[in-house]
Amino acid sequence: MSIWWILWWGVVATLAVLSLIVLANLIAYPRLRPASDQPASVSVLIPARNEARVIGDTVARLLASSRAIREVLVLDDGSTDGTADLARAAAAGDPRLRVIAGAPLPSGWLGKNWACHQLAESAQGAYLLFTDADVSWQPGAIDGLIALRDRLGADLLSVWPTQQTASWAERLIIPLITFADWAYLPVLAVHHVTRPIWAAATLSAAIGQCLFFTRDGYRRCGGHAAVRESIIDDVDLARRAKRLGLRLRLAEADGSITCRMYHNWREVRDGFAKNILAGHGGLLPLLASTVFHGIVFILPYPAAIATALGGLSGGPQAPAWLALGIWSIGLRAVTAWTASQRIHDALWLPVSVLLMTSIMARALFWRYTGGPVWKGRAAPGRG
Repeated sequence: MSIWWILWWGVVATLAVLSLIVLANLIAYPRLRPASDQPASVSVLIPARNEARVIGDTVARLLASSRAIREVLVLDDGSTDGTADLARAAAAGDPRLRVIAGAPLPSGWLGKNWACHQLAESAQGAYLLFTDADVSWQPGAIDGLIALRDRLGADLLSVWPTQQTASWAERLIIPLITFADWAYLPVLAVHHVTRPIWAAATLSAAIGQCLFFTRDGYRRCGGHAAVRESIIDDVDLARRAKRLGLRLRLAEADGSITCRMYHNWREVRDGFAKNILAGHGGLLPLLASTVFHGIVFILPYPAAIATALGGLSGGPQAPAWLALGIWSIGLRAVTAWTASQRIHDALWLPVSVLLMTSIMARALFWRYTGGPVWKGRAAPGRG
């Protein structure tokens, strides 16, 4: 069998596995539904550093969204753009808002992790909801979060917000979060596989835009002190939860929680590059992932063209290669549909993979030059 047949069958096998995972997730993935009349038991915890663009709207929406919110704590982490004043103005005197001045960053901590630790130390609610300043909460979402946590019995519930995208950079890159979540992580395995330890760690995920802990669950995880140096603190907290026998659960927001993470190519590139090495577990896994995704999602197109032009022989014909490209685009389209994203952007999947390769290159550049610097602080990715 020629190398081209081996590659073709390898891509077929990969897409078949991904398709089965997507199908299983379509059946099993929990969904957040708005609710009402939950007890006032939630401490909403927002680390904020120079968030003047979004903090006012976020605070106002949160306070208006639910009576289940006992308090909204905003930690002003050395902002120079008036973040604290804008948060107070948005609260319009609502006593549930407290703005905390962040303490100096100790040695051995990353900035956001230190901010979250301080927030947790000040929180008084039965539930701790860590979220970001750019996350928007619709009416009923907080109550729905409590109801879903109760139904799933979660110690840590992480809900994937519906990602809002506008620029081409956002549209081509950010939906890949959903694609990875739905096509690579069978949610039932994330929820229920706890042994062996390596499998439990691999089958773990969370997103810092919505980390909903019981107070006891957060304490038993060791809190952010246990992941003080991690640039992927959300994922590492999820891994710790599973290793310690706690119940980690994931869910989709279905529009009840939304977020616009970035606004242009530079923000997208640097935001993903700062996490990608640590997210893959090091340099060699990242390089292997880059090659793997190039073969699965890009190779079928040049192979189809080369075969049609007679430049490639001893393997599948052009329609067979093209079928693989259509299959992968179809998978990307289904995952976009599940998360209320633009389905037609799936047509650009090969371009998305190429752009992710450039993000990988940015991460490697930072690896050897001491970066990244994020919001004015060094935030070295591990790996």
